[in-house]
Amino acid sequence: MASDSSDDDRPLAGTNGHKSAPKISPATDRKMDKLASRARPAPPNVSIRNGPVEDNAMDIDTTPNGGPKRKARSSVGQTVSYKDESDSDDGAPLLTISQAKRQKSKHKQEDSDSDDEPIARKKNGARLPPSIKNTAMVDSSDDDQPLGTKIAQRKAAIEKSAGKKKPAAKKAIKDESDDEPLAKPKKRQSNGVSAAKKTNGVKKEESDSDSDAPIAKKVKKEAPAKAKVKAAAAPAKKGRLVKEESVVNSAADEEEEEEYRWWDAPKKEDDSIKWTTLEHNGVLFPPAYEPLPKDVKLIYDGTPVNLHVDAEEVATFFGAMLHSTQNVENPTFQKNFFKDFRDVLKETGGAKDQNGKLVDIKEFAKLDFTKIFEYYKGLSEAKKARPAAEKKAEKAEKDKFEAPYMYCKWDGRKEKVGNFRVEPPGLFRGRGEHPKTGTVKKRVMPEQVTINIGKEAKVPDPPAGHKWKAVQHDNKATWLAMWQENVNGNYKYVMLAANSTVKGQADYKKFEKARELNKHIARIRADYTAELKSEIMAERQRATAMYLIDKFALRAGNEKDTENEAETVGCCSLKFEHVTLREPNTVIFDFLGKDSIRFYNEFTVERQVFKNLKLFKKPPKADGDDIFDRLTTSQLNKHLSNYMPGLTAKVFRTYNASHTMSTLLQSLSVENRTMAEKIKLYNDCNREVAVICNHKRTVGAAHEAQMEKLADRIKGLKYQKWRTKMMMLDLDPKLKKKKGAEYFALDEDITQEWLLEHQKFLVEEQRTKIQKKFEKDNEKRVADGEAELDEKELKERLRVAAELEAKYKKENKTKKVEAEGKGPAVEKLEAAVSKFDDRIKTLELQCADREGNKEVALGTSKINYIDPRLTVVFAKKFNVPIEKFFSKTLRDKFKWAIESVGDDDTWEF
Repeated sequence: MASDSSDDDRPLAGTNGHKSAPKISPATDRKMDKLASRARPAPPNVSIRNGPVEDNAMDIDTTPNGGPKRKARSSVGQTVSYKDESDSDDGAPLLTISQAKRQKSKHKQEDSDSDDEPIARKKNGARLPPSIKNTAMVDSSDDDQPLGTKIAQRKAAIEKSAGKKKPAAKKAIKDESDDEPLAKPKKRQSNGVSAAKKTNGVKKEESDSDSDAPIAKKVKKEAPAKAKVKAAAAPAKKGRLVKEESVVNSAADEEEEEEYRWWDAPKKEDDSIKWTTLEHNGVLFPPAYEPLPKDVKLIYDGTPVNLHVDAEEVATFFGAMLHSTQNVENPTFQKNFFKDFRDVLKETGGAKDQNGKLVDIKEFAKLDFTKIFEYYKGLSEAKKARPAAEKKAEKAEKDKFEAPYMYCKWDGRKEKVGNFRVEPPGLFRGRGEHPKTGTVKKRVMPEQVTINIGKEAKVPDPPAGHKWKAVQHDNKATWLAMWQENVNGNYKYVMLAANSTVKGQADYKKFEKARELNKHIARIRADYTAELKSEIMAERQRATAMYLIDKFALRAGNEKDTENEAETVGCCSLKFEHVTLREPNTVIFDFLGKDSIRFYNEFTVERQVFKNLKLFKKPPKADGDDIFDRLTTSQLNKHLSNYMPGLTAKVFRTYNASHTMSTLLQSLSVENRTMAEKIKLYNDCNREVAVICNHKRTVGAAHEAQMEKLADRIKGLKYQKWRTKMMMLDLDPKLKKKKGAEYFALDEDITQEWLLEHQKFLVEEQRTKIQKKFEKDNEKRVADGEAELDEKELKERLRVAAELEAKYKKENKTKKVEAEGKGPAVEKLEAAVSKFDDRIKTLELQCADREGNKEVALGTSKINYIDPRLTVVFAKKFNVPIEKFFSKTLRDKFKWAIESVGDDDTWEF
């Protein structure tokens, strides 16, 4: 561990920051004179770097038997003779302890007997801290040589050896038997950024270690361990020993905090170069298909059929997902699956009955996948029912197997890989009304995969019997592997994880570009407003498209190959039938947007825009014709780049989303609001942005069930609140008159039928908890080698549930609730009622929030379009934990935003 307290390698005053050979100052001589004049029969704990120890320090020497003893203090009165300051070697710098120690070891020892061995080692071989070891080296013999003479000889040896060397760089404190420092020191620049070696602005490791862990990680693991070894080698002493140990620990603490804060680092000159060195272990392929048992068959028209293993695998794709009615009952999904399934049957020899006769599968409706579905359902249930220990062991084995693929070394830093698993074969689902839903996704083979890796790195081995499609070394690309999927012909890339440096830098640049648009937006809007009346049709169409993109966050749209892709459109690719005009100035858009999500909206536009759209739809145009027939996305983006480098139509969506969110958050009043209310206000703002960006989603099949469960929880809390009030009445019957009968009435939402059902649920829940706790206790006892608890113990525990059931029956009969707990008081029960009110209000807010979000995807806008620093500022300003808005994954992804904002709640987009 590097010692930051060392002064021996620092430049002296007047040297202009250059390290030169300093002369020994008179102050140093006076210190050594003072040390020599101390009355001790043996030398004290001398530190060449820090001078003599204080008078109250304890000195350690060796007795003739090698044991420690405390030395008495007496005046020596020895005359000390130093080298003259004009000596030719006195321009050499003083050495560190470790340097002096190595120099001293080179000199011939006069006595090599075991009695003269320094006490740097104990009998058990443990090592002492540096201060003890060096003390031993100064006084390692039993001769009667005066202290002054020893120091003079010591100084002369140091000066002579040091004069032959140029000043060395600052070194780490080393163990005597280990030349490798605990950690290399990390210099800091004036702005607080780590000044480790950088190449093009990217921090480079100073260590030559082959370990995958970055410097900060290594220090975190290694430094404390070595510090503990040193500390354990000898009992802690005052003075020098404690100081040395504290230096190591403080350095370790500092190294632990070191991280690559790329958002504070200088910008690269050449931003196109993404890395200089790259190492990784390739991709992880899915396991091979396991054939079905012989008694599990696909049935066609009542006849079980035998299939080739490839055809059987495709059949299982459909059979295993019969529970997903949203897909398997979709006619398009069925049609596409059946087409591909028949193609596979043709390639593999078709289906045969039990007698080997070919079965011509012509109709999808005659296929019966029930047996296949039941088989996979049984596997799933059996997997869930396994003991926790077995699940844990399986997960540990899985994590161990995947570990080599999870990280790569990017410019020497350990970075997490995002999607290192190759997607398994299955059925393509798509989003929205995708025309290719149900198409078979074929298994990806190594021969389809291209690897991107550093030139000097070892190319990962492909699976046995296979080879990679290609290996390249493109340092301008950020992907590690790539292949082309068969459904849409899209390229799939293995990238770094969302919390990686590369991804973080991309997010930062995206939002900074949107912020930069603030400076140009006024001029852009003025220009396209003027061009709305341009006599040149191309300019008028471009201005109208810019208006729609700016005001309503429409995507620009790209040209599509409609035979291979979903027929989705954006602003520039709108067709005649996608736009309906209603006088005087209402425009109705109805088309399939990105991911085949329907975009339907009615907008009120400026009169000139309405006139332009009417002109663009003028006959002879008809269905299928482009609205903007003289404009392409490329032309629009080229025009926008004249205002600002890198400006495209896409930046407007990010700008408008972030600007809208910023405006909405600034207009909020959160005084005297609860935490739940603050969160809901934020989500309401997020929802408005999501609606603007058309971030819609299909209502999930489980939504209604989730809402019913939430409603039951609210009713359950209301019931508990009512019981608590009844306990108050049990303690003080006069309260009914004071607070009124309505205060003690059961909530209108709670019927007698629901109440009985809920009580039954609570009793059963209690039994389940007791049963699970009993099983867990037995598992632990078996693991510890103890005897299992018997059924008698379980019955004894279950008495609690039986007592609860009896209590509810009594309450229903008497209409009274007895107070529970030790020494119940009305005041305590009133406080409990108040807490129930707060919890009910929180759940009701959550319920309203979920209902509002059932068709709106808040996550897409929050993650991709709203500058995360706006969320951080909101959280800081109104004292809401950032965890309420960002999950652990998002906190890692947006660490740059959280750290860069800090405690500044005045940051603005």
